[in-house]
Amino acid sequence: MISPAEAERQMRAHLSVFGSESCALGDAHGRVLRQDLRGDRDLPPFDRVMVDGYALKAAKVTARRRTFVINGTQAAGMRPFQLANSGDDCVEIATGAVLPDGADCVVAYEDTTVEGGKMTLKPAVKAPKKGDGVHRRGSDHRKGEVIVKASVTLTGREIAVAAAVGASRVVVAQVPKIAVVATGDELVEVGDAVAPHQIRRSNDAAVRAALIQAGYPRVEKFHLHDMRHEIEHMLWHIIAEFDVVLVIGGVSKGKFDFLPAELDAQGVKRIFQGVAQRPGRPMWFGVNPDGKPVFALPGNPVSAYTCLHRYVLPALDQASGRQRRPQEKVRLASPFTFRSKLTYFLPVRLEMGRTGERQAVPDPSNTSGDFAGLVGTDGFVELPAGQEKFPAGQAVAFWPWT
Repeated sequence: MISPAEAERQMRAHLSVFGSESCALGDAHGRVLRQDLRGDRDLPPFDRVMVDGYALKAAKVTARRRTFVINGTQAAGMRPFQLANSGDDCVEIATGAVLPDGADCVVAYEDTTVEGGKMTLKPAVKAPKKGDGVHRRGSDHRKGEVIVKASVTLTGREIAVAAAVGASRVVVAQVPKIAVVATGDELVEVGDAVAPHQIRRSNDAAVRAALIQAGYPRVEKFHLHDMRHEIEHMLWHIIAEFDVVLVIGGVSKGKFDFLPAELDAQGVKRIFQGVAQRPGRPMWFGVNPDGKPVFALPGNPVSAYTCLHRYVLPALDQASGRQRRPQEKVRLASPFTFRSKLTYFLPVRLEMGRTGERQAVPDPSNTSGDFAGLVGTDGFVELPAGQEKFPAGQAVAFWPWT
């Protein structure tokens, strides 16, 4: 068996990158950007007024001159007015408007009084300086400058930038079609009658929901019985049709675990099988001749859900070109003991410590089949192999469920 770190390394080394496509900006939220977004003009594109008030030339304000004739009113979206050649006037101005020609500052309404078409600065108000109340052209970004780099996941913030630079369409990573295949004769549909010796399908529902939440909505579920001919027939069609195949169960060494041999027969090259971890030791990964990844997760619910978050979602992010997030560290809120030579994935709840940093409260499930035990937890921490006692305060890697 290999370590979790080696399993991750081998996965990353064998993953192909998903293709790219053009996407309308209105449909781009949550997609992975594959192009840099550059300014098509300066931002802001003009000297932008930041307060409602009066635009004037700062040098014209002196101890003896604090009253100016109001030479019109300019709203946002209007062509800029122009001060008189003498500069002894001002323009009433709205936030967001272009700074009038000849003006270089803005004084706010509340700093002035108005009477008879003239504006006067209040006695206690200091003389304005050049640039006051003005958002200078190009002070945020210059034309041609990269504002958003490729590989980010598009949210409202990046979409705002795209809209501002005129990108009505953006190049994004293709969203892969993912097949989630539950295996086992004991499984029945959620809405069907269930016999005492059967269980309802929950693994594929949980995995599908997690994939959608992570930004991979094109997911279809399948169910294969522990019959070699059914596995052979259906698996061939699934691998041919989908970009990613995620199988749950049937990868251990039991008499009815036909999947590893069948995957091999269908040309899926096994990269590894078995990881020195708990839960999820039977984890399997391979690629077909076209480079499509096939993940085979253990059938126990906690194992499947944990391996999905530890390996599959990061692998999909890499194939999408998504920016890799720094590994988060948290400190254990209480001591924990695990007597095994395996890496242990421990479910935890997060709470705020006295110093303001997040701490992980151990909340282990009863067994790897206790999927209900994950309810109320925030994720899991990775306790390294070779250490039995983990004291409170030890920093460990944290993997969130969301």
